[in-house]
Amino acid sequence: MTSSTKVHDTLVYRLSQVLTKLNQGESLDPQALADEFGVNLRTIQRDLNVRFACLPLIKTAGRYRLEAAHLGKLTIKDISQFASLSGVSGLFPQLSEQFLRGVFDSDRKDAWVVKGHHYEDLRGKDALFSALEQAIVDHHHIQFTYNKAPGQSKLRQQVEPYKLINQKGIWYLAAWDDGKLKAFTVTKMEGLLATSTVFAPRTHIDDELAKSDGIWLGVQRQRVVLRVAGAVAEYFKRRQLIPNQQIERELMGGDILVSTTVAQADEVLSIVRYWIPHVRILEPVEFQQKLDAGLAGYLADRDADS
Repeated sequence: MTSSTKVHDTLVYRLSQVLTKLNQGESLDPQALADEFGVNLRTIQRDLNVRFACLPLIKTAGRYRLEAAHLGKLTIKDISQFASLSGVSGLFPQLSEQFLRGVFDSDRKDAWVVKGHHYEDLRGKDALFSALEQAIVDHHHIQFTYNKAPGQSKLRQQVEPYKLINQKGIWYLAAWDDGKLKAFTVTKMEGLLATSTVFAPRTHIDDELAKSDGIWLGVQRQRVVLRVAGAVAEYFKRRQLIPNQQIERELMGGDILVSTTVAQADEVLSIVRYWIPHVRILEPVEFQQKLDAGLAGYLADRDADS
């Protein structure tokens, strides 16, 4: 595997490539695929027989190909989307043939955004998830009871649904409610009702959702600057480890300055804690002070328990 492919998620990259080959009419030998992608034969067999089970594949003399009637029907965007979904079979409540064909054949794929690699189990929420998708596509107002915390339930009415967002494995509904863009945890929603009234989509919301790497919506964001030590700088150059990450410049010695914008300090503090001692916060100063105070409290508690 070349260095350029290593930056891709290995599973998604492999599935994309296999599906591209099928779409182009190639007859695939599982062992040859295993050799090409550096995996064992059983892994490729699982790709073909399980992850691509809903596709019209024909197996002849141990080789796999796509039915002629379906050749060339998938676009690059479709292939990429399919591979992403197939690689996380539990991400959607029911990754069925009907659902996958819906991804290709309808505009339902415009109803959600997937961010991250892990996921919560939404089995049992099929009807809710499907109803939210349809309300987003049809621009129908919805109402539901939202259980924000135990004993804290509130009926939300005339809510405008815009996107289903998977952030770090948790599904959220991005919606306009009471004059603000908000994020609602899907598993905390009950009694969903799509009303008969239709709303005119607010054009700025799609732009805001596309720019945001988190679920802190409709909140004033603050600029944060980090100094990342050269020992770990390569990891930050390779992929976005912090929401809305930007590499500002490289310093002498290999350190880099990284900036981001966040709505809450915890969006960045949890990541900086993970990379201690290689990352520290330069701006705002109070974020680094909050981090230091938290670490001091942790050490004090640990010493007290010793």
